[in-house]
Amino acid sequence: MKYLLMVLGLCFKLSILNAQLQPNVATYANTNGLDMYYEIYGEGEPLILVHGSFMTIATTFGQLIPELAKSNKVIAVELQGHGHTKNIERPFSYENFADDIVGLMDHLNIDRAHLIGYSLGATIALKTALRYPDKTNKIVFISSVYSMDGWLPEVKQTFAHMKPEYLTNTPLKSAYDEVAPDASQWTSFVEGMIAFENQPFDLNIDEIKKLNLDLLIINGDYDGVDLNHSQALFRAVGGGGFGIMEPLSNSRLAIVPGTTHITLMQKTEVLLNYITPFLLNISKK
Repeated sequence: MKYLLMVLGLCFKLSILNAQLQPNVATYANTNGLDMYYEIYGEGEPLILVHGSFMTIATTFGQLIPELAKSNKVIAVELQGHGHTKNIERPFSYENFADDIVGLMDHLNIDRAHLIGYSLGATIALKTALRYPDKTNKIVFISSVYSMDGWLPEVKQTFAHMKPEYLTNTPLKSAYDEVAPDASQWTSFVEGMIAFENQPFDLNIDEIKKLNLDLLIINGDYDGVDLNHSQALFRAVGGGGFGIMEPLSNSRLAIVPGTTHITLMQKTEVLLNYITPFLLNISKK
């Protein structure tokens, strides 16, 4: 498992290399007692990016931001304890993460926004839609689950055995050290996140069904996510079915072949081929 985490860290560190675009804004907003770091790129419809566990804006979205910013106002955030955002005495929870995102939207006078989330960030994006349906437009849900049961058993076993020292000599730690306002928080931050990642959760498929939500689900075929779980989520937002005798819904499900949880975010062109038409309401037959 330690080797897996080192490779994971390396892969996301590499995503920084193509991030040549400089943000229009790089600053903090106080939301719910948290000084949340965010960056803004481009102009257009608001699009919020939510990164994965232990990661930063650059290590998750470094390759995607320059392309997404060509047609959207991209607001990339760093969650509590992650990257530039200092940890505070407050539990990690999907409710708190969602509240922070909407607090930032209010700070920026953004009424509604699309959200793209990866891994932890995808679940947070969906939780935000459930908690604030009037504040969210389309959601891109990459490599994640709506309940703990959606992860394959070996993934849950990895969560259960994870220790802070497994991340100490990885590029994830190096990226944190480069930008964290207080790098001495690393161990307590990782301990808190590991405990959070091991807590059972369920966003409730019946509540998801009640949303009039356009959702793009993207997984690798070796992603660690039970694909039956992804299919159940797809059906909950109007997807699936025969598709010949009735019109297609606006939701989409994409399974990228030969792709893992680690390598999916490296496939920039593949991701954009799904994300761009989804956000722009372009149908691909």
